[in-house]
Amino acid sequence: MPSRKRVTIKDVAAATGLSPAAVSYAMRGVQTSPETQERVRRAADELGYTGNAVARALARGRTGLAGVLSGSLQDLSEQRFVEILGRQLGRHDLHMVVVDARGEPDRERMLARQLADRLVDGLVISPLDPSDAAWAEIGESLPIVTVGDALAGPTVGEVLFDNRTGVGMVLEHLHRLGHRRIAVLTPSRPSTPDRPAERVVAEKCASLGMEATVVNSRHSMEEATQVAAALLADDPRPTAVFCLSDSIACGVYAAAAARGLSIPLDLSVAGYDDHPIARVVAPALTSVDWGMSEVATAAADLLAAAVAGRPG
Repeated sequence: MPSRKRVTIKDVAAATGLSPAAVSYAMRGVQTSPETQERVRRAADELGYTGNAVARALARGRTGLAGVLSGSLQDLSEQRFVEILGRQLGRHDLHMVVVDARGEPDRERMLARQLADRLVDGLVISPLDPSDAAWAEIGESLPIVTVGDALAGPTVGEVLFDNRTGVGMVLEHLHRLGHRRIAVLTPSRPSTPDRPAERVVAEKCASLGMEATVVNSRHSMEEATQVAAALLADDPRPTAVFCLSDSIACGVYAAAAARGLSIPLDLSVAGYDDHPIARVVAPALTSVDWGMSEVATAAADLLAAAVAGRPG
């Protein structure tokens, strides 16, 4: 006997004469009238589209799911942040749906729209391109909490941290060690007015009389190794490398070893995350703790408060 065809949101849309996006909004209880929500509820019941979390969503207007859009899960610290965020969301009975933009702003925008059209109650994001005009539209569809940057669109909360102080501390440390020619490796992200780290590097190095070569690197250790290898082949080469990610710093360690350079005798390396791997590599990596656990807790609390305050 052939199995019964699984009912999809498109079937509910066809039965109600609505678009799949409109059905999704109705199931979440946003941007639709109570009459439309009831119409969708009846159609879903008649079609049998109630065998999962959708039934609970129709009953209370919420799913208990929180979208988490990662800029790149290749980055070790991003993985750790998502893990901590998941635990904190769990305190509020919210469960993560994690998607990975792989460092691509176009993919990030597409994934954010897909999450907005599906059954998530809200979204936490550390945006690759916070100035993208698409955020205005996406922010109207569901609550968004942004981490690390202000967003060009409505949010229910922003969790920002003090890049200026953290970056300045590292550069002053390298200056005290006698370094005047350094390289700074940053994650590969669009250059926007909301990116303070690169601006702080330029201003601080100028005030200290240091020459800095700033290079965008991807998040993975493999790609960071390639970028660092090219920098260390320069003549004269930088005497120190400051990495705005501990994953990138691990790539610099590998490139230095391949060239026979000793850390810290021949090259100083500093990171920015204070990931546990900073204490595992040899020698231990000097790295800035920007308060990852506190930031994850604040983001989860903001999103949970917004979800709880929505009509459901």
